[in-house]
Amino acid sequence: MPRFKHRIVQALSERKAQGLYRQRTRLDRRQQMIECHGESLVNFSSNDYLGLAQAPELIKAWQQGLSLYGTGSGASPLVTGFHSAHHELEVQLADWLGYDRALLFSSGFSANQALLFTLLEKDDVLIQDKLNHASLMEAGLLSPATMRRFPHNDTTALYRSLLRCHHQHQHPKAASMVVTEGVFSMDGDLSPLAEMKSLCARYNSWLVVDDAHGCGVLGEQGRGSCDQAGIKADILVVTFGKAFGLQGAAVLCSEETADYLVQFARHFIYSTAMPPAQAYALSKACNLIQQGGWRREKLQELSELLAERVEPEVELVATTTPIKPLIIGNSDKAVSASLALKERGIWVSAIRPPTVPANSARLRITLTAAHSRSDIEKLAIGINEVIHD
Repeated sequence: MPRFKHRIVQALSERKAQGLYRQRTRLDRRQQMIECHGESLVNFSSNDYLGLAQAPELIKAWQQGLSLYGTGSGASPLVTGFHSAHHELEVQLADWLGYDRALLFSSGFSANQALLFTLLEKDDVLIQDKLNHASLMEAGLLSPATMRRFPHNDTTALYRSLLRCHHQHQHPKAASMVVTEGVFSMDGDLSPLAEMKSLCARYNSWLVVDDAHGCGVLGEQGRGSCDQAGIKADILVVTFGKAFGLQGAAVLCSEETADYLVQFARHFIYSTAMPPAQAYALSKACNLIQQGGWRREKLQELSELLAERVEPEVELVATTTPIKPLIIGNSDKAVSASLALKERGIWVSAIRPPTVPANSARLRITLTAAHSRSDIEKLAIGINEVIHD
């Protein structure tokens, strides 16, 4: 057997034996419902927290954008791909979130990698929360900087890392950067941003916050985790595939940092710009988020209802976000629980290693403003039954 084929077959066999084999499922979506193999299930695995992905106003805005700008952008931003809709969205984001500039990217993954690959140099130190997204971890490992990780949300450990960096790295051009998420996607908990910002200021380190799961959901007018914590990160990353109901990402930063990224960030320079019609629709999404306080209020009400309806012995993690993990531990048991819920008309994905740490497989339950109280009642009944089986 040729070496590549042998390597691939062996890796797939091992993944199946470990109970970690991943498969796609073909679905059709109707509001908060999923159509799968002819069955309708209530979807509790979507990151569409505000229910905007199916909002008529947003659908209409994208249709209007298509009429105005056509389909694709036609080129990278530095060739002919930067259109008026992109510029207007960047200005809108910067004004709303309180930064000099915003730069658009095709995904949060590319935005995070562009940042770390571009800004970090050989003598720099990158300090990351151990539960940061794979895009951040991979970029840190492949960057020329020295990467250190601290235990999840442990500011004492972060303090020690910053202190060590301060004493050991005296190179005149060396810089340090602390990177965290505003809301952690698998646990639904918040980063201690106020304390982290204070530590970064004390040791002259930049704080970078990936707020993919916080922007739109938390803070005044949905400005996100940093606004809720009362701080301003040196660099903020927001993504549009969650509360915005669309796709893409933006980096919010100073004027000089934006110019630097335009000059040197390969992910920005060599990628085709997002369609201007999409940017036009994202401007509408920004408006809907700012004006949609009722959506965030509804999420809070549904969260409280779920907490009331699940039985006390159900170890549903209490969070202040729409992400409600149910830690099971064993991967096979998590998959079995997910299948049992599907039999009850409920779609909840089982999340297994390596996405989460070993022995922490879970059901990742997410609520959206598109859910009804009866949907939550159905979910609670299903969870109570499945956990007792």
